[in-house]
Amino acid sequence: MASPTDIRKGRVMDYQGSPHLVLEMLHRTQGRGSGWVQATLRNLKSGSSSTVKFRSSENVEFMHTEVHKLEFSYDDPSGYFFMDLETYETIEISADIAAAHKEYLVAGNMYDILYVDDKPIDVTLPTSVEMEITVAPEGLRGDTASAATKAATTESGLVLQVPLFIKVGDRIKINTADKSYQGRV
Repeated sequence: MASPTDIRKGRVMDYQGSPHLVLEMLHRTQGRGSGWVQATLRNLKSGSSSTVKFRSSENVEFMHTEVHKLEFSYDDPSGYFFMDLETYETIEISADIAAAHKEYLVAGNMYDILYVDDKPIDVTLPTSVEMEITVAPEGLRGDTASAATKAATTESGLVLQVPLFIKVGDRIKINTADKSYQGRV
């Protein structure tokens, strides 16, 4: 058991019987009395987030975690398959865990997989991914006051706004935080 003051962003704790990832942490002290820690937690099983306050006198339990860098291989209706390049072992991650990130999963790219008690429980996306454009209408130039964009579709099915000069077959870099175009590769 640990003190709530040991809570840090990125750690996984056992809260109400299921693993929760700490997204944010704020330590507060009052003029008198004991302080408290306010943490934003994401349930790694259901995906829901909540804000919880812990008094400094309470105990919390942290779970054993590991992060493995794995290469995405393919997906099918049963799940998403990643390969460990050191052992060449294929790991299946259920569709309900990885489906939230499916637009950014491209075969051959490396992703961080969070293991809790030796079970894969979450996929962490890199800050940007490279993808190929598969559908892009012809860009029409007109009288524009600012940079003109058009909708394009990537190899994973992600639709985003790109500049008019992007065409089918171009490889682009995409920001995973806000689905924005960052540039050509």
